[in-house]
Amino acid sequence: MMAELMGFLLHKYRTKQPTSKEEMLNAVLRDDQDHFPVVLSQASECLQLVFGVDVKEVDPREHLYVLVPTLGLTYDGMQDDGQSMPNTGLLVILLGVIVLEGDFAPEEAVWRALSKMGLCAGREHFIYGEPRELITNVWVQEGYVEYRQVANSDPARYEFLWGPRAYTETSKLQVLEHFLRVNRRGPSSFPSLSEERVSDEEEGA
Repeated sequence: MMAELMGFLLHKYRTKQPTSKEEMLNAVLRDDQDHFPVVLSQASECLQLVFGVDVKEVDPREHLYVLVPTLGLTYDGMQDDGQSMPNTGLLVILLGVIVLEGDFAPEEAVWRALSKMGLCAGREHFIYGEPRELITNVWVQEGYVEYRQVANSDPARYEFLWGPRAYTETSKLQVLEHFLRVNRRGPSSFPSLSEERVSDEEEGA
């Protein structure tokens, strides 16, 4: 049920549509309405930690919800190449690695951290796509990170820093709190999360 609800909510996020408790019950939990609070809580946690998407209740009386990028970010994590999954969660992970490395993260330290999530340069990841393009190009252009050569390094080495947009939209404390939650509850904590399950549910939304 959680994967089914996540697929439904990801579709709403992509189409920038609000949703309601009634709509979620009718679409996903028709025969299990008593489980709605638990399933919504689990799906919301996974969406936040893995995809960087927050489910926010904007009208408690009518039980209306909107889906927005986490931590106050304004970047929706959607690519123009048809990629179906938001990648804002990975951006927050990268910002967290930079903070933990003392605000200057050597490129090798970043790839070491990302490899623990199954991310490797040049290899497509089913949620995040090709990570090198994201972290060294897309997010640099978006102003969230800076990617520069370490001064006087020979052979050349590179490092990552926070960009001006990251400083404007979020804080190091918020990012670290999120980062620690991801470490405790990474994608492996959500056994129903798989490329096939989430993609299928999203297409059926």
